[in-house]
Order: sequence, then structure tokens, then C-alpha cells
Amino acid sequence: MLRAAFLGSPYVGVFARATNDCVVVRPDVSEELTDELADELGVPAVPTNVGGSSTVGSLVAGNANGLLASSRIRQRERDRIEDAADVTVGELPGRVNAAGNVVVANDEGAYVHSELSREAVQAVEDTLDVPVTRGRLAGVNTVGTAAVATNDGVLCHPKSTDEELDAIEDALGVPADIGTVNYGAPLVGSGLVANDEGYVVGEDTTGPELGRIDDALGFID
Repeated sequence: MLRAAFLGSPYVGVFARATNDCVVVRPDVSEELTDELADELGVPAVPTNVGGSSTVGSLVAGNANGLLASSRIRQRERDRIEDAADVTVGELPGRVNAAGNVVVANDEGAYVHSELSREAVQAVEDTLDVPVTRGRLAGVNTVGTAAVATNDGVLCHPKSTDEELDAIEDALGVPADIGTVNYGAPLVGSGLVANDEGYVVGEDTTGPELGRIDDALGFID
């Protein structure tokens, strides 16, 4: 586990996104912290913008089969990611295309914004090669801000209903639990970056919150 802030912000999930193949991180994070991210998550770090924006955690989602990026991604950004991490990068089409905000995925499935278009759902299926389920968490459509998933578990917004937790469990094939980050922030996806090897969380996250993260994401045997 690594507690961190990116340029003073504990909302690390806005600025980075991890899979078991790479961690994409905003390019102006210090080299030392970027190396620490890579070490904690056990994957190469890829410093880059997406569509010229540094909020790369909000704009990218992925699993072992590929990365899904906002359709605003530029060719040189795509090339940088594909060359550094040896992954395929697809695009999320349509108006709702901040992939990191609207897609939660692992290697078994994807849970997405309840109003995602058929074309966008197809893009998720094609890029991540998993079944896709539309839904919400705590009534929130931006499920990528409201949950973080690994292949062992998923941590969700503390006001997620039992029905929503059942739905995301069915979609991703892992147990779901609730929690917070950064001393009570409910949008856990904004303050947590995780893969199967480890996780990076906002520096304001408390000990009890860390315990819930460890338990929900399967880091406690």
C-alpha cells in the first residue's frame, strides 16, 4: 500500500489508472513518485495526458485485455501507451466518454453507466473482451468514480444499495463491499488506484479506511 498525493491532491484516482499491465499517470508527477507507483503496483508506469488532459484516471479504464480511453485521445498518446505497456487501446465513443468515470472492470466483466449507448457498450465489450452490465451505485451513474475493482473484489460507494452491490458482484464475479477514502470521501474511485498486486490511495485516507480497502480488494488472506 502507498499513500500519496499528486501535486498536492489526495484524489489520486483522478490522475492515474492501473491494470495488471500498466499504470497510466499524469505526466507532471515527479519521477520519484512515478517510480513508487510502478513499484507498488508491480507494473510499468506510463506518464501521459489523454486528449491533452492530465485527468487520465477519469479518462481511462481497463483490464488484462486492453485499455479503453476517451475518444478524445490523441494518436501520439495512444502510441505512447501501447509502446510502453504492450496493450491495445480502444476508444469509448459518444457524448459520455470519460471511460474511467463510467466503467468499472476486471478480467471477468464490466459494470458501466446505466445510460451508456449501445455503440459504447459494444466498444467496452470489444476492447476489454468481457460481458458488460449497465447499472448505478448509490444512484450515481458515474460508476467508475463510485467503485474500484480488482480480480479479487470491488470497493463501492458507502451508500450503494444491496441490489446495486448484488448487480456489480454478478457483473464482475467478485465480492463487493462498501467503504470510503480520504477521511470519508464516498467516491472511492477518485482516491484509490488498484490492481491485483497492490494499491495507491490518497494521503488523507485513515487506518480504518485502509482496513476496509484491504478487505474488500482481497489483500487480506
